[in-house]
Amino acid sequence: MKSSFQNLLRAFRYPNYRRFFLGQGIAVAGFWMSVSAMGWLLYRLTDDPFMLGLMGFCMHGPTFFLTPFGGVVGDRISRRNVIIVAQSMNCLIFAGLAVLTLMGVVEVWQILTGCVLLGIVKAFEMPARQALVVDVVDRREDLSNAIALNSTVFHCGRLTGPILAGVLIIPLAGEGACFLIHSIGLIIAVRCFVSLTVKGPKKSSVKKAVFREMGEGFSYAFGFPPVRALLLLLFAFALMGQPYNSLLPVFARTVLEGSSSTFGFLVGASGFGAVVAALGLASRSSILGMGRVIFISGLVYGLALFAFAESRMMIASILLQFVAGYTSINVMVGANTIIQTLVDDQLRGRVMSLLGMVYLGTLPFGTLIFGRLAASIGAPQTVMFGAAGVLAAVAVFGYRLPGLRKVSHSRLVEKGIMPESASS
Repeated sequence: MKSSFQNLLRAFRYPNYRRFFLGQGIAVAGFWMSVSAMGWLLYRLTDDPFMLGLMGFCMHGPTFFLTPFGGVVGDRISRRNVIIVAQSMNCLIFAGLAVLTLMGVVEVWQILTGCVLLGIVKAFEMPARQALVVDVVDRREDLSNAIALNSTVFHCGRLTGPILAGVLIIPLAGEGACFLIHSIGLIIAVRCFVSLTVKGPKKSSVKKAVFREMGEGFSYAFGFPPVRALLLLLFAFALMGQPYNSLLPVFARTVLEGSSSTFGFLVGASGFGAVVAALGLASRSSILGMGRVIFISGLVYGLALFAFAESRMMIASILLQFVAGYTSINVMVGANTIIQTLVDDQLRGRVMSLLGMVYLGTLPFGTLIFGRLAASIGAPQTVMFGAAGVLAAVAVFGYRLPGLRKVSHSRLVEKGIMPESASS
């Protein structure tokens, strides 16, 4: 039992990782709390499902266009410094929203403007944060554990943040209190990131143009079949699967006839499922069999969305949210782990920025489409439409999986990560 627990937390042996983990945990929990409050506030002000989709578009749209530049920045300068500046900017943005909301003068355009600013910051922060994991873990064999633990803290925040917002803070003090608490927490998080002692990326002796470096990242990612297949699967999830989360206020208030507490429980259940899945992934000693996990989880996720769209019982909807959270993390974190393990270090920031562009950059278009469809045909029918798209994409991935497994195994053997005799 003790050895299993030590294996689960083996990345914590590194002091840098512990500080990184703490700072990220504080930032992420506050982010999910504040985003949940923003969605509830916007729906309360407008009573329009389309505005929820527009909010998602404003928050994630800049990611699609700017993340490739963020990846180049992360490969050129200190990723630690990028994160410090980005989280400091987030602190100022949420502090401004807190003042406006607590004074009772907040307007829709101010919320959407805040979302755009958060999206711009995230375009640079996200690839730097994901690539920094390699710098705070000394041994490469512990990288998959560190990535899975990162996902655990992300989705622990996804679990606790919405519950704190929907069940406790919003009913007692309003949405503005969520923004204020988050901005204070970010001050502590920035202090954790400042304490990291990591080396910056290796500087190339050959100076290259920004667009040329971006092109190298594109060529590598889309020229290597396993990475390309995973990116395309994540694209389908971002466009057809994950946007249903933007409609959860509609399901909570209109479909299930609940309140902000119902909304908090729905988002929290998904977060709890995600935490359980991430802990399971963290306990794995290697990425062997990860492709099969992604395939099976993708199928179950699509079916769970179909069932959630049909449900009119709160308990059933909460349970289905748990299943959706569990399976979606198996897909997303599994893909992230495989890509991080396969990619060359000198291209890591750029490839991770592409992952962000493909997933987070596509998500706003999906939320915009879902918002418009929900306003026209209803939220349940919109989620069914998305579920069908997810199942189709997963079927294509499953068909190609045997060939992708062979190519990945050869690369892992070349990198010395996996013995030649190991079965992939």
